[in-house]
Amino acid sequence: MSRRLLAVLLGGVLLGTGLTGCGIPDNSGVQVDGRGPAAESGSLNGGVVEPPTHTASRDPKEFILNYLQAAAGEREQAYERVKEFIAPGSRSLLREKHGSEITLTVVRLWENPEVTPNSDGSSVVKIKVQQVGVLRTDGSLAPPVASETEYQFTLRPAPSSTDADDPELLITDLPNVLLLNDESLQKYYGIHTIYFWNSDQTRLVPDQRYLPSAVPGERRVTEVVRWLAGGPSDWLAQGVIRLPDGTQLINNATGANGHWEVNLNMPGANDARLGRLATQLAWSLPELDGQLDLKIQNQKRLTVDLKQERLTHPVYLVSGNPERFSVYDGAIHPLSLPGEVSGPVPVGPAANKRIISAALSRSGDKVLAALVVSGSDGRQRLLAGSGPGPVTVFNGGGPWYKTLGRPVWLRSLDPQHPHGLVVAGGDLYRFDGQAVMKPVSLGVPGKVTAVAASLEGHRIALIIDGALYVAAVNLDGGVVTVGQPRRLVTRMSDLSAVDWGTENQLIFAGSEERPGIYERRPAIYETSVDGALDTALKRDIGARVTHLAAYSGSSTDLVFMYEANKVAYRNTPYEPIKREQVLDVTPPAGGKASNPTAPFFLY
Repeated sequence: MSRRLLAVLLGGVLLGTGLTGCGIPDNSGVQVDGRGPAAESGSLNGGVVEPPTHTASRDPKEFILNYLQAAAGEREQAYERVKEFIAPGSRSLLREKHGSEITLTVVRLWENPEVTPNSDGSSVVKIKVQQVGVLRTDGSLAPPVASETEYQFTLRPAPSSTDADDPELLITDLPNVLLLNDESLQKYYGIHTIYFWNSDQTRLVPDQRYLPSAVPGERRVTEVVRWLAGGPSDWLAQGVIRLPDGTQLINNATGANGHWEVNLNMPGANDARLGRLATQLAWSLPELDGQLDLKIQNQKRLTVDLKQERLTHPVYLVSGNPERFSVYDGAIHPLSLPGEVSGPVPVGPAANKRIISAALSRSGDKVLAALVVSGSDGRQRLLAGSGPGPVTVFNGGGPWYKTLGRPVWLRSLDPQHPHGLVVAGGDLYRFDGQAVMKPVSLGVPGKVTAVAASLEGHRIALIIDGALYVAAVNLDGGVVTVGQPRRLVTRMSDLSAVDWGTENQLIFAGSEERPGIYERRPAIYETSVDGALDTALKRDIGARVTHLAAYSGSSTDLVFMYEANKVAYRNTPYEPIKREQVLDVTPPAGGKASNPTAPFFLY
């Protein structure tokens, strides 16, 4: 899959236009900043709609690979499609479920299936798998339930086969689970982003779902409304609010010629709630233009123009172009790369000393700056400040630590009360504009080594004991709380760095185990927010990645920088960042030049 297509499918098309929101219709003071996905998040993935049938291949390996796709598509027919691969006398081995109980166990194959032929004409096929998750009827991919690492199938020639040399195959022995390989999520499903309001109803938070590509367009509105009424994915629930209890769709949504109608039961459906729901629907259905009528128990209550709603209430703010910076000889310096804009250092000279790493973020007309600085004994502490730039007044004086991780700012809607997160001594801390650090309870044991914040500021990624997690963030009442983290499954282990690449996409670094290679090697991967996608971006780096920073407002390509073996790199193209690309540096007189380290973006 191309990088451009993947960005579109993940709903991560975020354009830096500097648009600002102007409130929700009830004049409640709600602000929604910036543009969200501009492409059709429910678009078909290459036009493939139906999985292969049992007659598509007579090779045992390909037959089982086709079997692992058969359950994809409309859920009600999943068992019928799968049973076509199974011999009639063995179909009872796969106990059928109905309705909401029909869930698909999504697995990732470590390597190609292993085929062992038997003397009686049968064959045994084994697959080694990684459990990815459970695809629920609401389109969400929940954490895995099964723990199996291997499944086994027995195949025999079909009795009705007319070609003795190349017979059709059927399964006579199989595991009692409805399996689906992870590649099928890309082939046969549209990846949709739906949105829920945060706790104070000032910002929309994304939630990723899957809808079979075979579902006709007129049903997409119905499914999205049902998803919203059903509530967010479990891990996201603490950071967002649900629609009122008892909200249900009355019949299916209808529509033709750019005019859609949704009829609901919705307790307490006042104008403010309907206005917020209209904004949710407009962004959760980005492929639709035209009018949408919202009815409550058959009475029309609100009509919105979907396209205009998205223009009036954009999702995120990505103002201007991102600027690249790095740390060079203990100070922040701008980077000058071909075709890109560079700006002055937004930190005053008096504070721009003994820097280890930094986080800069634009907030309205101000710059938020968080600096990790070293003392004379090598220990580190956090400083924080804000201002129109350059920031000259910093607060600090807190405890010194042996090491501090790269700090991150949560993109707050309240510039007067900024919040950030930082890792210190294996624990996660929140900090404010005064650099006051307070521990954050996670509910997951283990050593925290990295944290990254999403573009809207209500989701974070964490590395805990070398594994990747995501969690929801709640800023209710000005206090940062983090929901129960969800672990994401990946081929990599011993992870060392992570950041958000797009709205629903993570970039992370660690050690990769590859078939045929008996030692783990440093690599950089990408994955979706639910762990479904797991793709190598850069292999054989040669050294452990100790720092990674991405520009999550990218509209198409992933844009990130990283540090390995005390050398900074960029990914477009993959090459070291040279000392000559560091601005405002005086070359050493006869000495060896340093390397830029800890690169990061300002946007």
